Amino acid sequence: MKKTMLVAAAVLALATPAFAQDTVRIATEGAYAPWNFLNDAGEPAGYEIDLGNAICEKAELSCEWVINDWDSIIPNLLAGNYDLIMAGMSITDERLETIDFSDNYFPPDPSKFVAAAGAGLDFANLSGARVGVQGGTIQAGYAEENLGGANTIVTFSTADQAMADLAAGNLDTILADGAYLEPVVNASNGAIEFVGEDVMIGGGVGAGVRKEDAELKATVNEALASLKADGTVDALIAQWFDGMGPFFAE
Repeated sequence: MKKTMLVAAAVLALATPAFAQDTVRIATEGAYAPWNFLNDAGEPAGYEIDLGNAICEKAELSCEWVINDWDSIIPNLLAGNYDLIMAGMSITDERLETIDFSDNYFPPDPSKFVAAAGAGLDFANLSGARVGVQGGTIQAGYAEENLGGANTIVTFSTADQAMADLAAGNLDTILADGAYLEPVVNASNGAIEFVGEDVMIGGGVGAGVRKEDAELKATVNEALASLKADGTVDALIAQWFDGMGPFFAE
């Protein structure tokens, strides 16, 4: 990051709210392709980065990206370390108890199970299995509640860590967002496959925002509505998610 950006970030950290200065700090995980990841230059890239930049351009806001680990991303929003979260975060009633969300920019996505090809898991009576999930996700909550009694739920800091353990044979199955798993399964050359039935959890993916930042939420929603109507959101989804959609264009 350039020195001038570091100085700006230090000034913004003292300003409340940052939105009053037309600068929005957006947090992302940087480890959940194609939603968000770090490219070869170490810069944020992916669907949410392109969309976040488009929202800021439409709303005539300056945009700064902040990389933050998933497990502390909501606490750091509440602490004022940034203003929005765009990190593949599903809108759920539980999260709405502490933060608010923009309108969704990705529709409700089925969560899916994957396993090594030919694993032969009996999902009607799954027992004794090691089920991998990313901690703090809607899939982690579902797995603990519905599978934890008869199986071992193993949590990971990132989804990629869970995939690595599955590849190493340390897990029997993983539960994650279908949109995340689709390209992984397609690139595995048949080594892993979808198993069991899809699970519908959450109300789509949106940008997390502090409850008191109603003006920022309204500004984001106004820009997002325009980008949905003109086809920008659908075009970005198709670009980053292998031709999926359209979902939002009128």
